Amino acid sequence: MHVTETQTYLSLGIEPDMKEKKRKINKKRYQKTAFSCLHSITNLGGNKMKSFTDFDLSNQILKSIQDKDFEEPTEIQEKAIPHIIEGRDVIAGSATGSGKTLAFAAGIVENVKPEVGEIQGLVLAPTRELAKQVSRAIDDFSRHHEYNIATIHGGVAYEPQYRAIKKAEVVVATPGRLLDLVGKGRIDLSGVNTFVLDEADRMLDMGFIDDVEDIIKETPSDKQTIFTSATIRGEVMRLAERYMNNPVDVFAEKRVDPNKLEQIYYDIPGHLKLSLLVHLIKEEETDLSMVFCNTRRTVEFVERNLKNQGIRAQAIHGGFSQKQRDKAMEKFEAGNVDVLVCTDVAARGLDIDGISHIYNYDIPNDSKQYMHRIGRTARAGEEGKAVNILAKDQHDDFRRVLRDNSVKVEKGETPYVKKVKIN
Repeated sequence: MHVTETQTYLSLGIEPDMKEKKRKINKKRYQKTAFSCLHSITNLGGNKMKSFTDFDLSNQILKSIQDKDFEEPTEIQEKAIPHIIEGRDVIAGSATGSGKTLAFAAGIVENVKPEVGEIQGLVLAPTRELAKQVSRAIDDFSRHHEYNIATIHGGVAYEPQYRAIKKAEVVVATPGRLLDLVGKGRIDLSGVNTFVLDEADRMLDMGFIDDVEDIIKETPSDKQTIFTSATIRGEVMRLAERYMNNPVDVFAEKRVDPNKLEQIYYDIPGHLKLSLLVHLIKEEETDLSMVFCNTRRTVEFVERNLKNQGIRAQAIHGGFSQKQRDKAMEKFEAGNVDVLVCTDVAARGLDIDGISHIYNYDIPNDSKQYMHRIGRTARAGEEGKAVNILAKDQHDDFRRVLRDNSVKVEKGETPYVKKVKIN
């Protein structure tokens, strides 16, 4: 349906600014940094973080870290790497983007011996995208070693994965496809010396607990085991009690810094949500933005209409095939997308740097998802902004967000906007 284009005041008494502002796009999307906006649960006493050279790392992995232009370890790296290098079992509690992949990759790279002829390092990830990202990261940090890494997940043909497994020392996999290969007798995990369960809380939330346990039972009991998790809940701890040997707990807690992250909401009629979103994206100075919606249908609606307004938007949701998801991420990585429109499920496992704005087109039904959403901006000491577009039917959800997360969200003065044609 086409809506006639009109001039609309969303707030009384606001004079329209008829001069269109120039949109400035800062393309620092791919900053190479190991800093993180984290605050430890324990007191560091104000000590400055160590250098990577203070860890007992080989020259090869130090060179790989130097190649990535990482200067100082993040808090979770500083706390976890010494224990991981010592061979201890570790539970690392930290948020997405905190640098935990380097922490466990260091252990894998140091423990794996090339040309042994068996799989020695195994990482389980909850989603295909995260498995691919972890695989690329381990490959980056092992570039000065002679290792082969196989990435195993569903949605693609078996035969290329069979070939990759035969020569791999390290496997990064999703549980379903890996267990499928175990059942077919196409993969042997008896030589694994380092096992990582990445994003353990997400893994359990997605119902993979039985698969995870079945896979762990295929590995040696004396291996090193590392769990990473944004939240350390009862289910994660119970799993650790069954399969870990006297683990060391290290935690880094992400906190919303009001000096770095601005949170705001606009209370508007539902039929004007899209018009306001378009206005804000065009008028504010942004790098990469993410727009969160609660349903696939809304994701497609928002993406379509943002594109009609000349905004380089890309949708991604749970209904995408693997080929579609790969194509969407390729467009983003090539710098051809400024706005990702997604559902919470589709965003799981996507660790994206350089996000300056989060737009909650829909308030999440689950109040805990709010923190996952806004935690994707204001990283590495950069400023960020979380914008909530609040229609009448979501007031209850928004009240739960404020109550359950103890966050302060300021009410914004709704600007004058031009109502857009809706397709």
